[in-house]
Order: sequence, then structure tokens, then C-alpha cells
Amino acid sequence: MDCINLPTYSIHFGALPKLSWNGKVLIITNPKISGLHLKRLLENLDACEIYCICLQDGEKYKNLSSIETILEAAFNHRLNRNSLMIALGGGVIGDMVGFAAGIFMRGIPYIQIPTTLLSQVDSSVGGKTGINNSFGKNLIGLFNPPKAVYIDTHFLQTLPNRELNAGIAEIIKMAICFDKDFFKFLQNADLQNINILQEVIYKAVSIKAKVVLEDEKEKGIRAALNYGHTFGHIIEKLGNFNQFLHGEAVSIGMMMANTLALKLNLISKEEFIEIKNLLCKFNLPITYKIKDIKTFYSYFFLDKKSLDNTIKFILPNKIGNFIIKDDVAEDLLLEILESFQCD
Repeated sequence: MDCINLPTYSIHFGALPKLSWNGKVLIITNPKISGLHLKRLLENLDACEIYCICLQDGEKYKNLSSIETILEAAFNHRLNRNSLMIALGGGVIGDMVGFAAGIFMRGIPYIQIPTTLLSQVDSSVGGKTGINNSFGKNLIGLFNPPKAVYIDTHFLQTLPNRELNAGIAEIIKMAICFDKDFFKFLQNADLQNINILQEVIYKAVSIKAKVVLEDEKEKGIRAALNYGHTFGHIIEKLGNFNQFLHGEAVSIGMMMANTLALKLNLISKEEFIEIKNLLCKFNLPITYKIKDIKTFYSYFFLDKKSLDNTIKFILPNKIGNFIIKDDVAEDLLLEILESFQCD
């Protein structure tokens, strides 16, 4: 099994190994994943006591109520600081379990077993945890690295194509910001080929791990991983977290960011089209109609990267590089939003 080692935990690639824990274990998953993959996990897990709870699936359930459900289960089963939580699921489950583990008895260990492509290449790595609220996405949370991450492409065999493509959006994001050669590779890659997909997953995780190692708390370079997200999170919020998958919203967000980057001469028209075509290759959405520019604009100021009245944008600076812009003129930004407005 291949492995990437970070200072406090390791990311393991390959078939899920035998896992053992000298204490109680609480598995948190959702009904769909439970039916598909819980048995496989249980067959590979050895612990003195094992419990499992299922949470409702979807971003709209990534809230304090779900966190309370996890904590109630932890208290009911008398977990303690020697206990372990296991996140078996996609990014929603992983983010919530990491948050709950971080606040239960001031912190107990947890591991990530991501079952979607998006969670394997992005959300399971880096220790960002959190939940949504009425103001926006992931605005409540903490940095809490897992004890380990296990990335097994076996779980992707049951993943619908739409969710697979949503994960590819995050892979494209990393290539645009950090690796032009990787971007070129993706232009011709057949990700239906499991061997090529495994290679791409490893490459994407390697990029993210390197960035996290350099900037764990997102004070500098890690902010680049939010390319497409400043716009995308607003799109998710305005769609009540059920209109678009996260990766789909990020795809649209990248196109909005690219439109701004093009206006600022950070990318060429040819690069703009190259990125657009790569997103289209994987059937990702690239258009969006803003119904109310004033409302959309106001949500920028709830973004975690924003400070006071300054909005930070992560923009491509040619393919393979990025720039953080916090001086975008309001009239230019409104012009970009108007280009995505309904007729």
C-alpha cells in the first residue's frame, strides 16, 4: 500500500487494510453508504466495542443538529478519550465527524475512510472540519487533522458518474493552480480506466498534502485550494445546498473566477477556453444565471477568507500558477456578476 506521510498522520492508498483499536469505536455514515460498504469495514475492523450511527445524506444536513446526533451517540455509548470515531462516507460525513471528534471531551481521535472521489482527493486531507448554517457553507468548524486517511478506489465502483465528475472538478482545480503538466495530462486522460484514475488520485492528493504541509492553517498558499470556492459556496447556498453538488458549484465558480482573471489579463483567451473545455470533458456545469446581483454580492463578505470589507479572490495566473487578489474594484466585480445574470 502506497502512503503519504504528514507530520501527524498518514494517507494510505490501496485496499482497505485490517484496522484495530484498543477501545470503543463509533462509525458514522449515512444509509446509502451503510448499505453499500459498512459490511466491508466491519470485516476489516477489530475493536472491543463497535457502534454505528447513520445520518441523513446531503449538504443540507451538515448542521448542528447532525453534530448533536453524533455527540448524543458518543455519550450514550460512553465513549471516552481512548475511543475512536470513523467517518465512512463523503465530504459531508467526513467534515462533520472531524468536527464532532474535535469537540467531544475536547478532542478524541478519528479516521477518514472517504467513499467519494471528491472526499478522497480533497476534503479528507488537511484537517478542515465544519458545518453549514443559515449564513453560508463551512462557517462553523475547526482545524482537526485525522489520525489516518484510507483511500480505497473500491468504494468508487458504486459512485454515480455525476458524483465522480464532481470530484474531478477538485482535481482540475489543483492542476490549474499548481501543475501545468498535470493539467495537460488530464486533457487526454481516460479516467474511466481505474489504473489511470488511481494515478490521478495519488497525484492530486500529493499536491494537496504538500500544500497543507507548508500552510496547515491557511495563512498563505493553502488559500489557493479555494479557487472556484468563493463563487461556488454562494451558488451552493443560493441553491439551498441541493441544486448542485459541491464539485459542480466549484466548476461554475472556477468559470466565474476565470472570467475575472481574463478581464485582469491573468490568463489568455486560449487558456480560458482550455479550462472550459476540460470542465466540459467531464460534463461539469460551466454556466449559471444570477437572479439577484445584490444578494449574490453581499454573500462575498461572509466568505472565511474575507477580512472586514476586503474580498479575497483566488485567480489563475496562467495555467499552473495562481494569485490572491484582494483589490478587485467593486464595479469590475459587479460587471463580472452581470455577465452571469438572467436576461
